[in-house]
Amino acid sequence: MKRIKQIFDGDYGCEENTHAPGELTVSVTLEDEEGNLSYETVPDAWLRQNALDVGSVWPEEFARQKQIRKK
Repeated sequence: MKRIKQIFDGDYGCEENTHAPGELTVSVTLEDEEGNLSYETVPDAWLRQNALDVGSVWPEEFARQKQIRKK
């Protein structure tokens, strides 16, 4: 299980946005039970729609959806 450790709203500056035009993204730092860190970039609206914030458990179905899309 991973938890959200930090949310960085870097897309609000001048960084390149790889998502839909006008869709703001955030970088999310995740930490598992062993202290391993990983990172995801997701739409800010998606975090808010799912009521995710620092300390929230990261939805595993999101990770599975990303793996399916990469294949």
